[in-house]
Amino acid sequence: MEDVDIVLEVDGKNIPVNDFVRKILCGMITGSVGSLRGVEDDWKTINIGLKR
Repeated sequence: MEDVDIVLEVDGKNIPVNDFVRKILCGMITGSVGSLRGVEDDWKTINIGLKR
């Protein structure tokens, strides 16, 4: 996951993440999304938006 970049933004404010959090978030997201039908192994970008 060294080659994966992650951006965390809350209410328009960029939140810096340390290496530990980056590895956990990237692993959870890429593992979950990658297992879905229709997602190719050579994906380039994953965008997830959460709204409350």
